[in-house]
Amino acid sequence: MALHSTAFCFSGVVSLPRNSVCFSQRTVRASAFSCPPLSSISRSNVQGKAFAGDALLDTKESSLVVCFGEMLIDFVPTTSGLSLAEAPAFKKAAGGAPANVAVGIARLGGSSAFIGKVGEDEFGYMLADILKENNVNSEGMRFDPGARTALAFVTLRSDGEREFMFYRNPSADMLLQEAELDFDLIRKAKILHYGSISLITEPCKSAHIAAAKAAKDAGVVLSYDPNLRLPLWPSAKSAREGILSIWETADVIKISEEEISFLTEGEDPYDENVVRKLYHPNLKLLLVTEGPDGCRYYTKEFSGRVKGMKVDAVDTTGAGDAFVAGILSQLAVDLSLLQEEGKLRDALLFANACGALTVTERGAIPALPTREAVLNVMLKSVA
Repeated sequence: MALHSTAFCFSGVVSLPRNSVCFSQRTVRASAFSCPPLSSISRSNVQGKAFAGDALLDTKESSLVVCFGEMLIDFVPTTSGLSLAEAPAFKKAAGGAPANVAVGIARLGGSSAFIGKVGEDEFGYMLADILKENNVNSEGMRFDPGARTALAFVTLRSDGEREFMFYRNPSADMLLQEAELDFDLIRKAKILHYGSISLITEPCKSAHIAAAKAAKDAGVVLSYDPNLRLPLWPSAKSAREGILSIWETADVIKISEEEISFLTEGEDPYDENVVRKLYHPNLKLLLVTEGPDGCRYYTKEFSGRVKGMKVDAVDTTGAGDAFVAGILSQLAVDLSLLQEEGKLRDALLFANACGALTVTERGAIPALPTREAVLNVMLKSVA
């Protein structure tokens, strides 16, 4: 399922041609413009199950999910378990958590749009083309003539987990301005999804806050995945404060075990009382992902755990984004999932399968599954 995948070979240390990836060193500044038992499922249940997404084709316009934030190029080593300097080659793949979610939803047959900024360069145009090829609305995408598209080199450990090295100084995604936002697109969404990376610097921080406010005022559901990337923040303290600064405006929040520990300054992510500290009064759904073990869910009325799907992990990049795409694609069609536990558990089984399939290939967007692939793997898992 490779999509725009290219092997880039470097001899010796990693180096990049100056004329292709030079970065502006100018200062970033604002502009006037700018739990219950594990869920079980049988083969007959999967075959006969009417998942919320089955209605997607009839509700495209009313089930739009707009994803706000960064889109970039991931360079993933072709060999796991090596440092960046030791890697013999890298596979080029489109990435960036909000963009991954947008493509993931479209792959699953849903309706999605992306709002963000890339460089007016070869990589930026490549990313725009990938959105179009995957049926993602890109009307809200902007191009910056003075800053490059962001790059991330991703180190894959032998267990498939990854570490990041970013090239952003600044990159175009950091320079999105409030005046460049497509507010009409935001207001007609069913869900606005975003992360925390867009909160790190101005002017993108102000654009992020303005987009969320416009969506909230229009009655749009706000979905938040902090997607902690500590190397991008000035300090751990600023990361914690930045992530929590918009916490109480979100309707749906997805976090990982590691992010719970970080946000609570080292408390046990498996302690229900610790997790409940993060559940604010206006929150409708809190999801905690646990990798291959599945996920936990919390609402005001009920909570529980849904088992994951065991697969051989090749690259965990994008697994969380695939999970988010899976649940949002269902939620955008049927908001009653937030009140009906049975429906929510079915949707989370589907979302877990989305995440599991994604780790079986390298790269984020190239590995995001289709709806058919997800349903097939769910059938096989209970065969």
